[in-house]
Amino acid sequence: MERQETNLKVSDFDYELPEELIAQTPLEKRDKSRMLVYHKESKVIEHRSFHDILDYLVPGDCLVINDTKVLPARLLGSKEDTGGKMEFVLLKREADDTWRVLVKPGKRAHIGSRFVFGDGLLKAEILELTEEGGRIVRFFYDGVFEEVLDKVGIMPLPPYIHEELQDKDRYQTIYAKYKGSAAAPTAGLHFTPELLKQVEAKGVSIARITLHIGLGTFRPVKVDDIKDHAMHSEVYEVSQEATDLINEAKKSGNRVISVGTTSLRTLESVADEEGLVQAGRGETDIFIYPGYQFKVVDCLITNFHLPKSTLLMLVSALTSREEMLKVYSEAIALKYRFFSFGDAMLIK
Repeated sequence: MERQETNLKVSDFDYELPEELIAQTPLEKRDKSRMLVYHKESKVIEHRSFHDILDYLVPGDCLVINDTKVLPARLLGSKEDTGGKMEFVLLKREADDTWRVLVKPGKRAHIGSRFVFGDGLLKAEILELTEEGGRIVRFFYDGVFEEVLDKVGIMPLPPYIHEELQDKDRYQTIYAKYKGSAAAPTAGLHFTPELLKQVEAKGVSIARITLHIGLGTFRPVKVDDIKDHAMHSEVYEVSQEATDLINEAKKSGNRVISVGTTSLRTLESVADEEGLVQAGRGETDIFIYPGYQFKVVDCLITNFHLPKSTLLMLVSALTSREEMLKVYSEAIALKYRFFSFGDAMLIK
């Protein structure tokens, strides 16, 4: 993987965002959000509605979407012996009934401690402490774990969203299929079933891949030099069907358009130097920042990302840090809505 040497600091990706621009609730209609269109070559910026995405797609393009489904991964319960309150957030399934979780407060979660959720529908025992302050736990329940989780779990909304979500399906894409994420691939939240049909009717193929997003996506970068940051690892799966669609577009000289940074990270993880992708299942901890040479992705549909975040570094790699901060400055001046429930950006 080619990289140009960089001396970028985390502070180089900071910007001031008025708090009122952090979207707290989704719009009533998914595809009515605003869309900032940034042309990489000309550096021209346009301001459109998300439904206008059709104007920027041409026959032969391949749109790549992440069909992961968010688990209701937040569990509120109590310690079995004392009744003390406890919060778990599921991060990753280690085995059938064993999960890696975040716990709060950690002082109550000793090895051997047992906890109760949903009036006893779900119980848990702490098995191990993990390096990053989490826990490995075993769950006990009757029936199917996912069905129990649907009854007792809560959607794990990002920490900057303070409003209660009235309809939990609004934190799922309309094509979400495979449960496993602790967060939504939010660029896909703008699509409606009708809009996707219109995309296909235009002669654009839609490749469905899966990357289960961990809460590490919200983890702050704690080092000064970005090259010292260790990315969290996430599980992906790319089918042969999706591979064929993506490679057909590349071989034909057409564009691969990634819906979201999760799709992009997956594609770049499974691509060879010719820009062709390989089917398979695995884990990726790819970290993309300015200087990265893209192998497969030509365009990106994304939302606006947090200051000093790895996702802002990733989108800056498609142009430059200076250019992206100019784009963000214009979006702030025009009062775009930011983050998970916010407006969209097309980088083309």
